[in-house]
This record gives sequence, C-alpha cells and structure tokens, in this order.
Amino acid sequence: MELAHSLLLNEEAYNQLGEFQKAEFIFEWLQFLEKLLPADIRENQKKLVEQLTSLLNNSPGPPTRRLLAKNLAVLYSSGDTFSVYQTIDKCNELIRSKDDSPSYLPTKLAAVVCLGYLYKKLGRILGNSFTDTVGNVLKAMKNAESQGRYEIMLSLQNILNGLGAAAIPCHRDIYKAARSCLTDRSMAVRCAAAKCLLELQNEAVFMWSTDLDSVVTLCFKSFEGSNYDVRLAVSKLLGTILARALTSKQIAGKHNFRRISLEDVMELLGTGFLRGSCGFLRASGDMLKGTSSVSRDVRVGVTQAYVVFVSTLGAQWLERNFSAFLSHILDLVSQSHPKAVQSPMEAIGCRRCVSFILRATVGGLLGEKAQIAAAKEICQAIWKLKKVVDAAMSDGNLETKINTADATACQHVLVCALQELGSLIHGLGTTAAPLLQDSSTGVLEAVISVILHPSISVRLTAAWCLRCIAIALPSYVSLLLDRCVERLSALKSCPEAVTGYSFAVAALLGAVKHCPLGIPHGKGKVIMTVAEELLCSASQNSRISLQRMQAGWLLIAALMTLGPAAVQHHLPRVLLLWKCIFPSSPKDLETEKTRGDAFTWQVTLEGRAGALCAIKSFVSHCAGLLTDEVVQTLLPPLPSAVDLLTQLSSIYKSYGNSLKTPSTVYRQKLYELLAVLPPKAYEGNVSAVLKELVTDLTVTDSQIDASAFLLPSLCHENDLLLLGPLLQETDHRFIEEQLLLGNSIAGGSLEYDPYSIYEKFAKGDSVPKPLAPALSVINAATRLFGVMFSHITESHRLQVLEQFLNSIRQTKGSRQQIVQIHVVSAFSTSLKHLANCKGSLGSEEVRRSALMLVMGALESNNPLLRCAAAECLARLAQVVSDSAFTAGLAQVSFDKLKSARDVVSRTGHSLALGCLYRYLGGIGSTQHLNACVGILYTLSQDSTSPDVQAWALHSLSLVVDLAGPLYHVHVEPTLSLVLMLLLSVPPAYAEVHQSLGRCLNTLITSLGPELQGSSTAVSALRTSCLLGCAVMQDNPDCLVQAQAISCLQQLHMFAPRHVNLSNLVSCLCMNLCSSYLLLRRAVVACLRQLVQREAAEVSEYAVALVKESKEDFSPGNFCTVLSSQTLFLADVNIREIGLEGALLGLLDKELDPRLCQDMKETLTHMLTSMAVEKLSFWLKLCKDVLSASADTTQEEETGKGDDVSVLTSDSDDRFHPFRNPRWSTRVFAAECVCKIISQCENAGSAHFDITLAQERKQRDSRDDFLVLHLADLVRMAFMAATDHSDQLRLSGLQMLQIIVRKFAAVPEPEFPGHVILEQYQANVGAALRPAFAPETPPDVTAKACQVCSAWIASGVVSDLNDLRRVHQLLVSSLLKVQAGKEAQNQQYNESTSTMEVLAVLKAWAEVIANMKKIFSNVTFSTSGLLDLVQADLGTLSKLWLAALQDFALLTLPPEYASQLPAEGGTFYTAETIENARPHYYNSWALILYATALWLTSTGFIVVDPDEGVTNLSRPVTPTTMCQDSSTKPLVKSPEDVNTDRFHLILGISVEFLCSPRSDAAMESIIACLHALQALFDVPWPRSKIGGDQLGVELLNVLHRLILTRESPDIQLAVLEVVRLILFAAQEHVKEKRRSAEEKETLPEFGEGKDTGGLVPGKSLVFATLELCVCILVRQLPQLNPKLTCSPAVPPGKHLLLSEDGSRLVAAALVILSDVPAICSPEGSVSVLPTILYLIIGVLKETAVKFQDGQLPLTVAASLQALKGLLSSPMARAEKSQNAWTDLLRSALVTVLDCWDQVDGLLQELDEVSLLTAITVFVMSTSPEVTTVECLQKRCIEKFKTTLDSKDPLVQCKCYQLLHSIFQHPNKTVSYPYIHSLAPSIVGKLQETEKAKPENAAELQVIQEGIKVVTALTAAAEEQHRAHLVACFLPILISFLLDENALVSATISAKNLHEFALQTLMQIGPQYSSVFKKLVTSSPTMKARLESAVKGNQESIKVKTTKHAKNPGKSSSIQLKTNFL
Repeated sequence: MELAHSLLLNEEAYNQLGEFQKAEFIFEWLQFLEKLLPADIRENQKKLVEQLTSLLNNSPGPPTRRLLAKNLAVLYSSGDTFSVYQTIDKCNELIRSKDDSPSYLPTKLAAVVCLGYLYKKLGRILGNSFTDTVGNVLKAMKNAESQGRYEIMLSLQNILNGLGAAAIPCHRDIYKAARSCLTDRSMAVRCAAAKCLLELQNEAVFMWSTDLDSVVTLCFKSFEGSNYDVRLAVSKLLGTILARALTSKQIAGKHNFRRISLEDVMELLGTGFLRGSCGFLRASGDMLKGTSSVSRDVRVGVTQAYVVFVSTLGAQWLERNFSAFLSHILDLVSQSHPKAVQSPMEAIGCRRCVSFILRATVGGLLGEKAQIAAAKEICQAIWKLKKVVDAAMSDGNLETKINTADATACQHVLVCALQELGSLIHGLGTTAAPLLQDSSTGVLEAVISVILHPSISVRLTAAWCLRCIAIALPSYVSLLLDRCVERLSALKSCPEAVTGYSFAVAALLGAVKHCPLGIPHGKGKVIMTVAEELLCSASQNSRISLQRMQAGWLLIAALMTLGPAAVQHHLPRVLLLWKCIFPSSPKDLETEKTRGDAFTWQVTLEGRAGALCAIKSFVSHCAGLLTDEVVQTLLPPLPSAVDLLTQLSSIYKSYGNSLKTPSTVYRQKLYELLAVLPPKAYEGNVSAVLKELVTDLTVTDSQIDASAFLLPSLCHENDLLLLGPLLQETDHRFIEEQLLLGNSIAGGSLEYDPYSIYEKFAKGDSVPKPLAPALSVINAATRLFGVMFSHITESHRLQVLEQFLNSIRQTKGSRQQIVQIHVVSAFSTSLKHLANCKGSLGSEEVRRSALMLVMGALESNNPLLRCAAAECLARLAQVVSDSAFTAGLAQVSFDKLKSARDVVSRTGHSLALGCLYRYLGGIGSTQHLNACVGILYTLSQDSTSPDVQAWALHSLSLVVDLAGPLYHVHVEPTLSLVLMLLLSVPPAYAEVHQSLGRCLNTLITSLGPELQGSSTAVSALRTSCLLGCAVMQDNPDCLVQAQAISCLQQLHMFAPRHVNLSNLVSCLCMNLCSSYLLLRRAVVACLRQLVQREAAEVSEYAVALVKESKEDFSPGNFCTVLSSQTLFLADVNIREIGLEGALLGLLDKELDPRLCQDMKETLTHMLTSMAVEKLSFWLKLCKDVLSASADTTQEEETGKGDDVSVLTSDSDDRFHPFRNPRWSTRVFAAECVCKIISQCENAGSAHFDITLAQERKQRDSRDDFLVLHLADLVRMAFMAATDHSDQLRLSGLQMLQIIVRKFAAVPEPEFPGHVILEQYQANVGAALRPAFAPETPPDVTAKACQVCSAWIASGVVSDLNDLRRVHQLLVSSLLKVQAGKEAQNQQYNESTSTMEVLAVLKAWAEVIANMKKIFSNVTFSTSGLLDLVQADLGTLSKLWLAALQDFALLTLPPEYASQLPAEGGTFYTAETIENARPHYYNSWALILYATALWLTSTGFIVVDPDEGVTNLSRPVTPTTMCQDSSTKPLVKSPEDVNTDRFHLILGISVEFLCSPRSDAAMESIIACLHALQALFDVPWPRSKIGGDQLGVELLNVLHRLILTRESPDIQLAVLEVVRLILFAAQEHVKEKRRSAEEKETLPEFGEGKDTGGLVPGKSLVFATLELCVCILVRQLPQLNPKLTCSPAVPPGKHLLLSEDGSRLVAAALVILSDVPAICSPEGSVSVLPTILYLIIGVLKETAVKFQDGQLPLTVAASLQALKGLLSSPMARAEKSQNAWTDLLRSALVTVLDCWDQVDGLLQELDEVSLLTAITVFVMSTSPEVTTVECLQKRCIEKFKTTLDSKDPLVQCKCYQLLHSIFQHPNKTVSYPYIHSLAPSIVGKLQETEKAKPENAAELQVIQEGIKVVTALTAAAEEQHRAHLVACFLPILISFLLDENALVSATISAKNLHEFALQTLMQIGPQYSSVFKKLVTSSPTMKARLESAVKGNQESIKVKTTKHAKNPGKSSSIQLKTNFL
C-alpha cells in the first residue's frame, strides 16, 4: 500500500494487482491525493486529469467514485481549468451511453457524481454549460434504476449548491424531477430528493411562495410508507420551507401575492396532521363522510416538521409567538377535529405527537425564564378549558347530554396541556418556585381544579402533573397531600372526587421516593385511615362503591412505596384487609357465584385486583418486612384468588361483556403478584395457574401482533441493531414507538392502568405508558410462565411444551404467528430464568420439543421473532450445556443454510450460528469456526438480497467476537471481504454497511494491542482497518458514520500513533450536533476516550479546525432539528469558547441522559488535565455559565437586510455564549469550579500565595494563578448560593466552604496582619443569610451551617461586629433547635429536622473546637469571641450531651433494640430511626470533641442546679438513659452526673476506635482522639482512669488503631493520649504512696509489686511499652533485634527520618522515660533494660551531623528522655539501687562503644550528641555509676579527642559540657576531669594570643574557653587558686587592643577585646591581691590594660548592657545545654 502514496498513480504497481486489490489500491491512492491537494501540480495536472478520468471507466465503487470526483474538482479549482470542459463532455457522454448492462452502471454513476462535484467546487466559472449538463442528467433519470436516481438527486444538489442563483433557468426542471423522486419507492431516493429540494429552496423562491401548497402536499405524500431517515429528511425540508415562507421579506418587482401568515403555515401543517396526504378538504369528498384515517407515519412526519419549523425560527421567535403556537398545537387534539380523536387509539397517538412537539420546542429550545412564561400560558389554557367544563357540568339546561359530551371533548387538550405543564415544572426543579408562588397564575389551583373532570384520563394526568410538581419542589409534597386528603374526605360521595383525589394522593406518594427530604411520618397514618374508611364504606352506596373500592386499594398500594420504615406500623391492618377481601373457602366462592349480578362482580373484581396490586407493591417495595411470619399471613387468600381465576371464564360468560376488562385486569394483577412471590408460596396451585397461563398464551381472542412489545426485551441488544432505527434509540423515540407497535395497537397510556401512577419510571418526567389490559395480561403471563416453568416437574414440562406445539400446528396464518410469538416469549423467559438459577431443562424428549418450538420460530416471517428465536437458541444451548447437543444445533443450521434459498431461513439460521455460543464462554472448536466462517462468507456476498448480507455479516461479527484468539487465522481474509464489500455495496443499503461496520469493529478488537506492531503483516492489517474507517466516514448514513467513529476510537486505544488525531477531531466536531442521537453518542464517547490521553491536543485541533474551514461550519451543515441555537453557532462557539465551551453549550441543550453523562465526563477529563494551564479560560467559562443573564432580553433583530439572518443567528448570541443555561448546567459549572480549586491545590503553592503569584506573573505574564481570581471565585459562589434552584444553592455553598477553607490563611500583602479574604466578608454574609430564612429547605440550611462554622473558625474576620453577623445566623438556628420537636417543620420527614439540628450542633462544635487554633493565630482580644460563644455554651452543652446520648443509643447492636426508648431520642423519632442514623454518624465526632472541651474547661466541676429540667422536649442529660421517661429520675449527686458524662464520652470513643469502619473519615478518628486528650487534660477524669483496668483496655484499643492507620496525625494524637493515661497512672501511684506514708505502712506500690513481674493484658506498663515499641520499630526498623541480623538492614547506615517520623519517635521517647515512675522498684528493674535499649538505640541510629550544628529532633528527645530516666527516684531507692547502677553502667558502655565502630563510619556520627549523652550520665546518675576507673578513663579520653577537633562548633560544645562537669558538686566526679583536661584548655587559650580568631565561630570557642577557666578558678581550692589566676590574667590581657589597634581591628578581634575586658572587670575585684601583684610586676601589661579601660569606658557601658541581654550563644546551643 505504501506504493500508492505518490502524486501520480503508480501504474506499474497497479497493473500487477488482482481485481479486488486494484480497487483498494485506487482508493488508497485517491485518499493520499486528497491530502496532497491543493499542492502545486501545474506540471503534473494533465497527467493527473488523464489518470483520474481514465478511472471513470474502471467501474469504481460508490466510495471510490465520490473520492475521485472530489479530487478532480479540487484539481481544477487549484490548477488550470482549460481542460475542464472536455472532462464535463466526457462525463456527459458516459451518461448518454446506451449501454444498460449492470457492469457499465458504476461508470455512469461515477460520471454523474463527478459532474456534481465539479459544479459544486467550480460553480459559475463553468459558464452556461450547466443547462446541457442538467438536461442530460434529467434525461438519464427517466429510465435510471434506483441507484441512478439516488446519485442523480445528490449530484443535482451539488450542482445547485455550486451555482447558486445562476442556476435559476433549470430550477423548474429540477423541481419536477425531484417531486417524482420524493415519492419514489426506494427510501434512499426519497432522502436524496429531500436533500436536493432543500438545496433548491435556497434560491427557488416559487417553492415557498406560489407553489407552497403543492410542496407541502408533496411532503405529506412522501411521508406515506416512509422510514425513519425519510421522515427526518422530509420533515427538515418541510419545516425549513415553511419557516422560510413565514420570514421572507417579499422580493420587489415580482407580482405581489399575499404575504403568508403564521395562521396559514399552521393551517397547512395542521391539515397534514389531521387529514394526511390525501389533499385538502376541497379535493376530497370522502373526508367529509369521515371514512379515511390518517396513516401514522404521515402524522409522525408532520410532528417532526412542526419541531423543525420552530427550531429553525429559533427560541426568540417561539417566545414571541408562543400563545398562538400553543393554541394551534392544542387545537390539533380538540373536538373541533373529531376525526383525529375518534377512537382511543387515534387519540392516544395524536396526544403523543402533540406532547412531543411541545417537549421538543418548549423543553428543548427555551431558557428557564421563557419556560416559566410558557408554563403561565399553558395554565391560562387550562383555566379556559376548565370554564367550558364547569359550564357543561352545571345543570341549568335541557341539553345537559350534549354538554357533557362537550366536557369530555376537551379532555385530550387538557391531557396534553397538563402533561407539558408537569414536564416543564419537573425540568425547572426548584427554579419554578416563583411560578407556583404567583397567585395571579394559580398553577396549583388550576391543576387541582381539573382533578374533578368527568374524564378519567384528565384526572389521572392532573395527578401526574401534581407528582411532577412535587418532585420538582419537595416543599409542596406535604402541603399537596394534606389538601388532597382533606378534599377526599370531604367529597366522599362524589365519584369523580373519590377517584380524582385518590389518584392525586397516590401520585404524590409515588413522588416521595424522589424527594430526599421525605414527608412527615404521620401522613402515612392519615392516608391509611382514609383508605380503610373508603374500603369499609364501599358497600354502603352502590353509586360509588366501585370508585371507593378502587381508591382505597390504590392508596394502600401507593403507601407501600414509602418503604419498610413507614409501612411497618400499618402492616397488620393491611394484612387484615387483604385477608377479608377474598372468600375464606371454596364454598364461599360458590355462594358468591350464585348470588352476584354483573355490577357486584365488577366491584368485586376491581377490589380484588386492587388488593393484589397492593400486595405486589408491598412485596416489591418492602422486601425487608417479608419475614416468614408475614409470608405465612400473606398466603391463605392465594388459593382462593387462584380459584377465582379458574372461574373467571364462566363468570364472564354468565354476565356478558361488561366484565371483560375487569376480569382481564384481575388476571393481569394476579399474574404480576405471583411472579414476585417465591414459587413455594403457591405450590399447591401451580397446575391450576399453569393451565390458565397456557390457555392465555395459546387460545388468543386478540388479533394483535404483540411482537413489538414482547420481543425486544428478549432479544440481545446487539441483534436489535439489525432491525432498523425503530428499535434503536433516537431523539424521536417517543413518537416513533407508535409505528413500531403497528397500526392495530394503541400506544400505552395512563388510563389503561391507574395503578402505574405511583411506580418509578426510567425517565423522570415522561408519563408512564402502560399498555391496554389485553396486552399487559400477555406480558404478565409470559413473565410468570418464565418463573413457574423452572419449578415444575419434567413430565409436566414436556406436557406444556407439547401443548404449545399443538396449538401452533392447529392455527393458521396471522393467528399462528401470534400464538408463536406468545409461546416463544414465554419459553425464552423461562430459559433465561433456568440459566440464572443454574437449573437443567430435562430429558431428551423435553429437549426435542423445545428445539422444535425454537426452530419453528427461527423460520418465521417476522424478523423480530427470528431475532428472539436465535437468542432463545443460545439460551437453550446454555441451559442444556452439552457440547454434543450444541454441535447438533449448529449442524441443523448448517444443513438448512446449504439447502435453503429463501431469505427468511437464510437470515434466521445465519443469526443462529452467530448467537449459538454466546452464553457458552465463546467458540472453542476450530472445526465449527471454519464451517461458520465459510458459510457466512458465502452468504455475505449474496448481492441479490441485502437482508441476507446484513444478517450474515452481523452473525460474522458475533463469531469474531466469540472466537477470540482462535479467529486470528481468519482475520486477514475477513478484513479483505469487509473492505471489498465496503467499496462495492451501494450506499442505499445502509443496513449492510452497518453490519460491515460492526464486523470491522470486532476485528479491530480481536487484533487488539497487536495493531501497534511494526511487521509488514501487521501494518497491512492496520492500513486495511484505517481504509475501512475512511470508507465508512464518507458514508451518507449517519449510523455507519457512528460505526466509523467507534472503530477509530478502538484503533486509537490500541495503536494511538497510527490514528490521525486532527482528522478524527475534525470529524467529531462536524458531527457533534448531528440529528442522530446514536451518532452524537458515538462522537462524545470517542471524545471522552481521546481527552483522557490527549486533552490539550484535542482542544487545539478543534479550535484550529474552525479557523481553517469556515465553509464547513456554515449554518447549512449544522442546522439540525435539535438544539438549533448552539448549532447555528457551533463555529462561533468553538472559535471563541473552544471545544470545552461548545460541549458545555450542548450539555445545556441535550436531553438524553446518557449523552449528558458522557459530556460531563469528557469535560471533567479536560478540566483535570488542562484547567491549571488554561486557568482564566476555564474560570471564564464557568463564570459565563453561572452568570448568564437570567433575563432573556428580547432584542430586535438588528436589520441586516439579509433574508436569512433570522435563520442563522440570534443577534445577541455573539456577546454571550450561554443564554439562559438550565439549572443542571449551572450546577455542573459550580462543581467544575470546585474541581479547578482542587486541581490548583495539587499544582503548587503559588496558587494560594498572592505575593508569590504576583511576582511570578510579573516575571512571565502567561503564568496564571488561582489566587489572582479570588474575586471571581467569591462572586461565582455568591451567585450560586443565592439562586432559586436548591441544588445550585447547595453547590454554591459547597464552593464557598472550599474557598474559605483554602484561602483563609492567605495574607494580604498590602495590609500586614490581615488576610486576603477579609475584604469579602460582606459577600459571605450575604450569601449565607438567605439560607437561614424560615422557608429554606433543611438541607440548604444544614450546608450553610457548615459554611458559617468554617468562616468563624477560619479566623478571617478579626472585628467582633463583623463576626457577629455570621454568628447571629448560627444563634438563630440554635433557637430553632431549642424549640424542640413540637415546633418542628411539618413539611418534611422528621429525620430532616434531625439533620438540621445536628448540622447546627456540629457547626457550633466546630467553632468551639477551632477556638484553640484561633487564639494562637489572631491578635484581637480572645475574650471577645469567647464571650460571643460563652453566652450559648450552657444551652449548647446540654444539647450536645443529648445528641451524644442519642448517638450512643443508636450505635447499640440490634439485639438491644428493645432497650431503646419507645418514643425515640431527643432529636429523632422512633419511626424515623433508620433515616436519622446517617446524620448522627456524620456529626457525632466533632460534637464529642466540643463536649469534652466544654467539660474540661469547667473541670467537671459545674453541675446545673436544674439538671434534668431543661427547655427541651425531654430531659436530656445522660441520666435519663434507658429509663422510662414517666418516672422522674432521682436527683443525682454531682459526682454521679460527672461519672455518667465521663462514661458517655469514653464509651462512645472506645466503641468507635475499637473498630472504625474502613471508610470512617480521618476527621472522625482525629476528633475522637482529641476528645480523649481534652478529657484527660483535667485531674478528675484522670483519677477515674489512673488506677483502673480501663487504662489498659484503652491502650490496647489505641495500639490496634496505630496498627491499622498509617496517618502520622492519628499516630501523634494517639501518643498524646497515651502520655496522658500514663500521667494519670503516675498521679494514682503518687497518691497511694503519699497516703501510705501518712499511715506509715509501706507496702510496694506500682506495677511489678515485689516480684517485678508484668502480666500482659493486665499491665499498663506492658501495654505502654508495646505501643511505643510498635511506633519506634516502624520508624526505625534497625531497633528490632530480629531484623538487625537480617541482610535487609545494612548495619550502621543512618536513615534520615521524615519530619512526621521524627515527631512520632520523639513523642514515644517522652512516654518511655515516664514508665519507671509507675513501677515498684522491682518492676522498674525489669523494664529498665528495654527502655535504655530503645532510648540509646534511637540516639545511635539518628545522631547524624548537620551542617549548622543543629541537633536532630530525635536526638534531642532521646537525650531529654535519658536525663529523665537517669534522674528517676528508683535509681536511688534501696531495693533497686544496685540493679540500676549495674544497668546504667552497661548503658554507658554502650554509648562509649558507639565510637569504636567501623572507622569508615566515624565521620557520619555526631560526636557532640554522644558527648552530651556521656555528660548526662555524669551529671544525672549517682557517682558510683560513673566513677569506676575504667569507665571514667574512657569518658575523659573521649573529651580529650573532641577538644582537638578541627570543627569550632564541636570544640565549643565540648567546652560547654566540660563547664557543667567541672561544676559538679561531688568532687570525686569532677576532679579527675579537671586534672586531665584543664591544662590542655589553658594551653589552647595561650596559643590564641598568636592566632587571633578569624570568624564568629572561632571567637565563640575562645569565649567558651574563657568561661570554663573562669569557672575553674571559682571551683579550685584556696591554695591553688592564686596560681591559676596568675596563669589566666596574662592570657586575658593579651586579648586587649589599644586605641589605635581597636579602630582597624576585625569585628571578631573587637568582640574578643570587649569580652576579655569584661571578664577582667569581674575577676579583678574578686582576686584583687593576685591581680595587683601581677599588674605591678609587668608594666607592659599594665599599660595595655589602662589604655583599654580608658578607651572603652563609654562603649563598655553600652556593650555590657547588650551582653547582659544577649549572652553570645546561639539558640541551638541553649537547646543542647538544657539536657543537663
């Protein structure tokens, strides 16, 4: 294929190829050429033209001829045009040719296509040659077959496009030709003609003026017998022409005919809708007689045309003309056209169409403001109709009868209006609140007023509308329920009211599950009572007994949807009613039969059907309550219900037709109930039920073909693709469904089954559409059969299957097919069921019968049945799961396919081969695979039947999928076959192309990652795949294009380098707005995958593409039915707001949930990878969406003088890319902002540091940082938080919370001491205030509380008055909480008030918990904030304790349920306990912490005098726990109250920490640990835990927590708690010792008693050690002696710990050093070795030198711990002294040994740390430890070597340590050191005389030396002192400088001079005699001294004061010395 990549065709290579390879080679070359052109080709043009034109004669296939034509056109347009006429002549000649053979046809077609493209590209350059060409082409059309007509139409479209107005002379001729093609028998030709006419109307004025009527009639005719594609194309033509006719300004100079008005256009469309295509009224007499009916496809086509018409005119036009439009649309179903609604079937169809028009226009085009206006209009319409009904219903005249007819006449209009109103409000959500509050419109009044309408369908739709309102505005649910229940009780005797209001209540109950806030629990009780009353009073008044019976059961059934918690309390009453409605014995049933009449039977059947429905609802919605006991109660009435079922036919015969529907409904409801019950429940009645089922399925009275609703669910979704667009998802599914059901079935409608009104539906706003009972009963029967078949015996199964087969044999014709459909559906369902429960089918006979049944269906004429049968066969193979049986099945199909010649058998059996192994884990046999492939190859090349080709190819794609790796040998031939067919099958056979696409897709998948390979074989395969994709991309069928995109998506996944991303992205952008849903889905799914890897590239390509190809994005290509606004502007959008903005815009207009989800994911991926780089862009997008003006400013069109301006754009769109986005889009934008903030957080600190951000921005202006956009962020959060939509308010508050949390600490550089957020406090306050308004829903208030607490706790605001604003909001909600349960909001479920109360308490808790933080950060007087909070602390603490008590009760295990208070807790009610739980789990931790803080701040001292009598609904101290509230608790002592509180907090903490769930939040664990810290911070709780086993248990829990949670924060918090527990134990031991001393008894206290033994599990010491070791070993594995020997840890290698690790080790060491204090002397001896080992181990492992001489934190901690340990009293206690001494000596040896390790490691070790350790030993232990000669010698040795160190810092430290040793009070300790080391120190100082210090470090060494000698002189004995001073003074004097030298000296020398002088001043007076003697003996010294004293007299004063303030030690040194 590489040879094809040249400018000229490589003819040599070409001629060597085979026939098929030539076609591939040519296509590849043409593709390459297309990429090259328009290059500079002058010298090659002639040759190229020759090559291209010669190809015309080579019979090019459809894709090749299109590409060939494009290349020729580009060649001429970019090169010379001199030979173009010859080319045109040649093409005309080929077209004129008389050769009619099929082999010549492709050449003719290629010539036609070429002409089209030449004229399209060159247009008017070609002069007048077009008249001949057009004439020639039209002439050729007269005897062309369908392919020819198809290509000619498309060519003419291209010619018109290129010539524009120049082609006017030919317009009429083309119009005539296209007219005939528009009603062609080939659907593809009709589509092409529609496209041609659409192009023609751009210039041909007559089409939308004089000939408008005939064009419209023609379109109506074209709709007859059309398919989906034709309806789409023709409706687009019709809608566009009518829009054009309406908006065109008349062309001057022409004879003026009447301007067409909106009424005319509407009348034209209305005619088609109501009378179809048989012409207008004047033309047809039989219309008047009312004999003809409009075919459904015409009506559906016209419906789509309405939508195109409105979309083309745009949203603003619709807003202006809405009321005229609405009245026309509603008029379509009014009684003024009785024909349209004469039968229920017609009426349902028309209503559906009207609903679709309104949904697609009002729902799809208008923004929210305009939708509210539209809703008002609809309301007006409802009021008007209501008046008509009222007039008719008032009995004042004799013509009542006629008027009642009138009243029912407007029923369909009302149904449509109510449905649209409901859908509108459902879509608007809470933004519709203003609409409902507007009393002038009276929406609720209007809807409720029609609940009493005489027509049942109106009553039901009104109820549905209320349900939509309730879901949209949850605050109305309770209100509406109350109102309806109240009217229902009041109007019990009016039949319409009883049914109407019961429907309404049922619909509202169904809405509750969509409202997270629920309804008050008590409502259920009220409704249950009403239902009972209705059922009990049903028999009192026969006039309304039927209605009451139905209403009662409907209410109970709806009540069940509230779920177990609500139903539990009413269950006994429901079960009693259920028991009573059926006769208790067969005898009673017999008596019933003899007594009743038709009416009583009707009531009885209705009632029993209702009861069955209620129980089914109970089983479906309350599975949790189905205990064995309840099931036993449910069972008794079932046999009686089944008995009645068997008697139905005889009852029906006795009483005639009036019982037909009730008995069918009863049957259906019984089947539905049995299907959800376990089959054991009715095992005694199985055979009776089965007999009825078989009769229902086989003896069918109905002549209805049920395949359309029974079979699709039983076919595999992949196979349904074979059956055309009707079964696929499209934007028009809602109306197209009617065509699928066929002309004999009415679509579903609510009135067929009122019980469906409370069920949950797939699409929230679409009305449920249950089918008529006669159809539903079959549906129910097949389902029940599926369940029962798997539970009957084998013989019974055989009998049933035989019966099925017989009934199929005995019927003929269409009846036979109907029975077959029923039977196959039932059997298929049962196989599915058997497969799911792993059952087996049975013996050989059963299998044989089953096989006959399925094989019969496999050869049915109904394609759907064939599909279902193939799936059934696959299930059969799965259930039997015997390879021989499966092979037999395959053989049957092979044999059939070899012999059969009819399409039906070949399609059925070929699909069977593909499906056979679907559930067997794939094809395993190569033999079977080869046979399949062979036979399917042959079938797929059968060009006589496109159907056979399509099915065979589809089957082949399934085989490829199932064969997996086995298929690799066949990949190459299959690919060749697919390519060959792609290049040769005519485009009109779209179904073949779609199957080819699926084949290609599975081939790519089966090759998988191998496609990346570089071998020749792989690259050939890859080229073929890409070639196939290219062919499919050019296919005119949108679904084939969708396939192409998903193939490219697969290729991009496996071999990304080989897919041309820019081409792919351009293809995606072009189809982003296609009118085909599946294509849009494929585009977005592909984008979603691309942006996961290459978001930036995709985004750039999209923008670049728009800039390049302005023409491709012209409105013509983009104008589609849906979402027209965005589409007209897709180019503007992508150019100005990028692909991201275009996707956001589409997301706003798109209605398909799956597509929306994909778009959101795509945007999220783009955001995560690009938001930080394109920060401003993303924030602007989100801001544009959030701030898009909610007012649709009605701007007039700015006069452009251009006719089409209205069509192409709305004038103000350019300035605001998003007009009126819906609330859901705005919520998504708000979520995006939150994601952007978190992305920036991961990207770097500059985003949250304004100084840094400004600096970097100045350096590089392209940089962008989040903090610079803070104003925008706050503004967006404010806009969202104050919106009408509750969801948006929640998102806005969430955003605000994140902003406060992230930016709270960012300082304001211009105002030091302030933070950047401070300037926004007014915005924050304003955003929060509305959330605390009384009418705000509790979830919004709860969220706002979180933001309040975050704001107060953040410490942003320092001014108390400012803080008070937000604080006030929290106080107001606290008052609400105090009001208690009685004052709660009655709108929502009680658990919502639990949520709100806990949110308030949690917010306060957060404020208190954060007070600690704030005090340390903020400068204002802390008392202020404390005072603010202090006032409420009293109340708060009681509420907190109450909440914790509730929480403690709720965490009890289920077996203690009986102990829970019967009426619930303080903040939850017993009934809503389950709903309340999550709210407690969410907030308990912070409340616990705050309570602990409060209790510790009062030190557990405060006990309220009125404890127990608070102003809450119940006394809420923990004292009332588990007591009956009627008995007043005894007044407890303060000690008891405190103990209770202590145990409450401790209990909750331990319970939680014992087993925190794996998903428990970190915050909860940390809050819980902080609470324990706070608790043990005060003496009283410590006294409770000190001497108790509790401490050990708590330590064990904490140990487990450390093992399971890695977080350093948690571990540090744990260690702090451990420290406090240990401290408590110390206090306890001290206290015991003290009291013992007083009594003068001295038993051993502390652990270890007399023996020193510690018991694991009982010992606090052991638990503490275990926990500390765990921490230390995890941070420093080398400490583990077991590990040290292993090779994993190299010896002596120092690890640098992380900061967190160091802190953990330090904390653990502090604890270790405290352990001996709680041991007895013997105990202390047993733990000492461990503790010493660990402390010295840490010292050894972490003592590493740092450059600045800093000590590592761990070293400091270990020295501190060592000091604490060595100074322990146990070291001196008589019982333990000796043991301690020995152990401490060993420890000292260990420290000394550290030096003597391998020499190479010496430099790493920090000698200072080790010396300090030695000094700690010397200073802190008793002398006998360190004065042992050998030890003392080694210590002195270490000091000696260190003194000689070259490092001044080390020397300095060494001096400091010696300083302290020399001053040791015990001479035996200090003297040896002085004797050994003093001489060398003095010597060193003497050396300094010569070498003066160079720097500060050296200076410090000398100063320390001087200090040491000074100390020595003080410590020396009298007789030696004079001698010492005499040595010392000369040294000091030598450091002095005279006046001259002082000026020029270095800073170090000056400082030394001053220090020496100062020391002299101190020493001189002390030893004056020696001093004098010395000075007098040396005059030079004297002179030096005097000059220094004089010269520095002044400065000395100053310096002395300085030195006094700052003795020249650096802080690090201070840190080091305080170990001693």
